[in-house]
Amino acid sequence: MERLRRHQPCPYPVKLLQFGEGNFLRAFMDWMVEKMNRQGLFQGSVHIVKPRAGGNGSVCQVLNAQGGVYHVVERGVVKGAPWENPTLIQCVEGASLPDREWYRVEEIALSPSLELIVSNVTEAGLVYRKGGQETYPARLARLLSLRAQAGLPGIIVLPCELLENNGSLLQNYVLKHLEDNGAPRKTLHYVQQDCLFCNTLVDRIVSGFPQGEEEYFQNLLKTRDECLVCCEPFLFLAVETHEPERLKKAFPADKAGVDMVVATDITPYRLRKVRMLNGAHTASVLGAAMDGLTTVDEMMHSPKYKEYIHKLLFQEVAPILPLPQAEAESYARDVLERFSNPYAHHRLLSIALNSISKWRARILPSLMEYQEKFHALPETMTQSLKYLIQFYLLGRGIDTPEVLNFFAQKPSLEEILQNQELWGMDLTQIPQLLPALAKEL
Repeated sequence: MERLRRHQPCPYPVKLLQFGEGNFLRAFMDWMVEKMNRQGLFQGSVHIVKPRAGGNGSVCQVLNAQGGVYHVVERGVVKGAPWENPTLIQCVEGASLPDREWYRVEEIALSPSLELIVSNVTEAGLVYRKGGQETYPARLARLLSLRAQAGLPGIIVLPCELLENNGSLLQNYVLKHLEDNGAPRKTLHYVQQDCLFCNTLVDRIVSGFPQGEEEYFQNLLKTRDECLVCCEPFLFLAVETHEPERLKKAFPADKAGVDMVVATDITPYRLRKVRMLNGAHTASVLGAAMDGLTTVDEMMHSPKYKEYIHKLLFQEVAPILPLPQAEAESYARDVLERFSNPYAHHRLLSIALNSISKWRARILPSLMEYQEKFHALPETMTQSLKYLIQFYLLGRGIDTPEVLNFFAQKPSLEEILQNQELWGMDLTQIPQLLPALAKEL
């Protein structure tokens, strides 16, 4: 089977510079750009930059060998039936490696056609390191400084890392790097006033390249695509900005039928995703793994965990979210359908990474709000803490050395709950939590 290749160059100028060559952005941001281009709403192309120097840059190299084209295949359950939909992504103009082709990135940054910069460098990559010039914020600072000096229009910046207030954080880091380098007041003003840094919430489960199914997809697509990405049908984007019309004009994904919300406050949508989708993952996967299950869809075929997750979403989380009950329950139904996706093959142990910090961020706030509102402990959330403690005491935790060393000492239940470095507070102060867990454990 012949390898997929582009036969004609992309006809559009680069409007979007993308830091991150991974599966997620290619199945999320680039998929949206392709959808807008096909409806004549964007008429721009994407240039991808590998965010970190080093490594072999294989994804960028393979993308370039294919001329920037690849397929995104949505696979899932829609209205109760299996569904599969391939889309040929043609909006990617090319990809660059920062240690070899930074000149190309600077050329694009100085192009009048450029309007947006997007990133997914992971939470570990969205950091400020004084003097560190290879981080994404440092690189972005250099590019925006070049545009400011050239007198070019400000850029819209959309970070897609899963951090709260990611746009505000990124802008702050960029300004720190500029100040460290003695940037003129004009450049600082450009980044603060002319550029638009937006906080975002992104939501799509992307499983990536379908290992073991290469022959099936070659027959389906009639070509060999080494950059193929599989994902679920569900997609949601929330953008927080004080200039909504500017954002929608530059990135009109909502007009293309994409589920995108642009608002001055996206907190309710962030809470909905973190506490329902992410929270249900964190609450269930450790118990399921200890019961010998391996993937999320397998877990959803277990009556025990299907009932457990249903109770968590509808009886414990939905009643405390700052959203209309009907909207919260609609999203809960989406979560159940997404978890049941037979194509996702989302491994439980891959979700189990750093479960202590995830439980603290995703479940603890819900548990405390439920307890305060109903003057009772939420049964399923309490059970999730029991699973968490058991998992780590069994030595199965995948976490930082400090966390693993603490549990290796076999601390008592009271010592675990009182460890404020784990939870940010003393959990024994939550009424009835210690005796409830002592009974369970």
